Amino acid sequence: MGNIFAASSPSSPLTVGSSGIQPIPSLHKEKNGDDDNGLSNPGTMEELHQKCKDIFPVNFEGAKLIVNKGLSNHFQISHTLNMSSITPSGYRFGATYVGSKQFSPTEAYPVLLGDIDPNGNLNANIIHQINRNVRTKFAAQIQDSKYVVSQLTTDYKGSDFTTSATLGNIDIQNKSGVIVLHYLQAITKAVSLGAEMVYQYGPQVPGNEISLLSLAGRYTGSNYVWSSTISANSAHACYYHKGSENLQVGVEVETDFRLGDSVATIGYMLDLPKADLVFRGMVDSNGTVGGVLEKKLQPLPFTFTLSGMISHSKKQSRFGCGLIIG
Repeated sequence: MGNIFAASSPSSPLTVGSSGIQPIPSLHKEKNGDDDNGLSNPGTMEELHQKCKDIFPVNFEGAKLIVNKGLSNHFQISHTLNMSSITPSGYRFGATYVGSKQFSPTEAYPVLLGDIDPNGNLNANIIHQINRNVRTKFAAQIQDSKYVVSQLTTDYKGSDFTTSATLGNIDIQNKSGVIVLHYLQAITKAVSLGAEMVYQYGPQVPGNEISLLSLAGRYTGSNYVWSSTISANSAHACYYHKGSENLQVGVEVETDFRLGDSVATIGYMLDLPKADLVFRGMVDSNGTVGGVLEKKLQPLPFTFTLSGMISHSKKQSRFGCGLIIG
């Protein structure tokens, strides 16, 4: 939800914290003050399933080396070397700049981040909080000297609601593009309801234009979250539960009404701070089992990762290892 080019979306933006550059908190974790009914801002639609999604492992294949270097409190660079037979391999250089305009002790704007490979393929992102209510995000992707993705999003955060507008791949010459509108409203302290409207137009679209309306809802309990979205073509439901300080569990069900297909996935995250170890695992109804282990090698600034995934239905397996320095 929210990001119409999810494959090219940036990782969490960075900001200056007490221990250097840290991830910026999500909008729905921020407090914008309570209104007269005691309601707070519900966050954005693209964060609706975030609690559950964060539990599932992000598997990779082959070998990966990442070197992060902070040059100052505002600037960080990274070097990534990836060797894989499935995903694009090679070297990428990344850079992140965090501005000095602070709205809280844990976040600062503007944020500029991107990476580029030796062939000139570029991913670039700009995030800026104009004021306490308005945030803009711009993402661009260049492949083979051509713009393949351009996306501009503006979020307006009220006391108990968030509305967003996204323009994607707008081509004035060819009269094509995608427009997405979001609205999420806090009904009670536990319940949030919203809607998404997607409109796509262009010569490649049947009938030159198409629109799709989705409805969304989220219920937040003391240690669990229910969230769902439904449209004429699909349904998506998630359940997140925090069992303890060390264990979190999530269940996700995705259904495609046109294909008559449904996939259920169970994931969990085991966090052992005393052992500097985090493990994420998952299994779905198609017979796919995966897991990612992250181990910090204290006192060195190293993080060792192991990834494994087996698909019993496709009879495929993927394994990888990585090292993150810095």
